[in-house]
Amino acid sequence: MHGKGRHTVLIKEEAKRLGFLSCGISKAAFLEEEAPRLEKWLKNSMHGEMHYMENHFDKRLDPTKLVDGAKSVISLLLNYYPSESQIQDTFKVSKYAYGMDYHFVIKEKLKNLLQFIQEEIGEVHGRAFVDSAPVLDKAWAAKSGLGWMGKHSNLLTQKVGSFYFIAELIVDLELDYDAPVTDHCGSCTACIDACPTEAIVEPYVVDGSKCISYFTIELKNEIPTSVKDQFEDWIFGCDVCQDVCPWNRFSKSHDEPLFHPKPELLSMTKKDWEEITEDVFRKVFQKSAVKRTKFSGLKRNINFIK
Repeated sequence: MHGKGRHTVLIKEEAKRLGFLSCGISKAAFLEEEAPRLEKWLKNSMHGEMHYMENHFDKRLDPTKLVDGAKSVISLLLNYYPSESQIQDTFKVSKYAYGMDYHFVIKEKLKNLLQFIQEEIGEVHGRAFVDSAPVLDKAWAAKSGLGWMGKHSNLLTQKVGSFYFIAELIVDLELDYDAPVTDHCGSCTACIDACPTEAIVEPYVVDGSKCISYFTIELKNEIPTSVKDQFEDWIFGCDVCQDVCPWNRFSKSHDEPLFHPKPELLSMTKKDWEEITEDVFRKVFQKSAVKRTKFSGLKRNINFIK
């Protein structure tokens, strides 16, 4: 095996060793199919007040505008499905935010992977992306055969469902490319039927401005009273569409120590949440993604629901 075939195998083996669930590779080129979909989504204001989604339209669709001479997009999945959940009847936090903020955890792994590529293969230039830059990660992961886009617009796989993070390395190295997999949602509408705010406006289209994750994390102003009593106790993010998905019966718990939650988080009652102080907030969510809402945002969310 020569050149790109050998390089591809090396990269995929190292990704596995670093703890990634899977790795798929696509040719770095303009995302033809995504362009009209993104344009329509923005035109219909489905991004709400997430104005940053309007920026860098071209870069979102063309990886060569992010990395000079880009040849390949390496997509990676990292499992975050927890072995334990919060107690019953409490205010709920999305499972992805139980442990340390995934940006730190994944950035470190991507840095190691890029370093490995440079040491083993030679002078390769690239950039790592963890949903903090204009990269349509779900589209790339689907293109790279890591899963299909579900009706809830999350990436889905038959083997492990959808509880994982997606990240990319865009590099100027030619590799062997993977092919997309087929859609296995069939006639199922579990996610559409279960969404508390009816944010999945049609199969495969989520109105971001109606999503509980948007209201509890992205929205900086007051939450509109029109959605009062629709949050089903979610105070940071929402997992409903994933929790009801039949494919998530196959989720297996992660083995990433940094994603283990602080025990206090799992045992907090509604009363604990209502009485949370800034000190407790800092301690329990020290390096967690929950810090994105800040203490004031979390209090706003709790007060809105209770």
